[in-house]
Amino acid sequence: MERRDLQELLRAVADGEMTPHEAEERIATAPFEDLGYAKPDLQRGVRQGVSEVVYGAGKSADQIAGIVGALRAAGERRILITRIDAEKARAVHAGLSQADAADFTYHELPKLAVVGQPPEPDGTGYVAVCAAGTSDLYCAEEAAYTVEMLGSKVVRLYDVGVAGLHRLLAHVEEIQGATAIVAIAGMEGALASVIGGLAACPVIACPTSVGYGASLGGVAALLSMLNSCASGVSVVNIDNGFGAGYQAALIDHAGVRQSR
Repeated sequence: MERRDLQELLRAVADGEMTPHEAEERIATAPFEDLGYAKPDLQRGVRQGVSEVVYGAGKSADQIAGIVGALRAAGERRILITRIDAEKARAVHAGLSQADAADFTYHELPKLAVVGQPPEPDGTGYVAVCAAGTSDLYCAEEAAYTVEMLGSKVVRLYDVGVAGLHRLLAHVEEIQGATAIVAIAGMEGALASVIGGLAACPVIACPTSVGYGASLGGVAALLSMLNSCASGVSVVNIDNGFGAGYQAALIDHAGVRQSR
């Protein structure tokens, strides 16, 4: 159950559309369900505002389908599954209930699946997801879909790396208007510093494993971003588009939570 679902439940009680006993039964779900191989957290959405996300790598299709089924049975409207290849996604889809399978969508480039539809954006503005090159789009799309599933509007700015600085400068208005920015780059990772020097909002830098030998699988970009001279730049791990998108969505919703 997400926080917005809890608010709807309480409004239904206040409006007389549901009895307190019925609401109690809905809320009294155990905090987790023990499936033997996993313990899905059924109340994370109430505690943190975002329900549990399923990390698909290292889990079998049957395990993922079981976790999804448990979360959906507990009232989760939307579930994000990261790091899942197309073959496993097909197997997960086959293992879901008919209703859940009808709500299942796979996105091949970022290797993620969603069950349910993204919510209507309710953040304070929008998150700009900026990718240095086309080779970085797998990570950028993981970040962008994460942001959308967490209820924020996304503006995608792709192929805006520093090798052609004019491509980035053509989007200064979108950069300066964002509430949070995800800057994704491989090679030397300079994009994060350049954006950090243009933006007034927090910048979450995400290095990718894209690059030639001396890029060391993304370590060079990671170290460059960690040593950025631009203020307001924080850094997530290599290829962690999900983590960058999650953080950006939290920033975009910070003012919304305070006003509730």
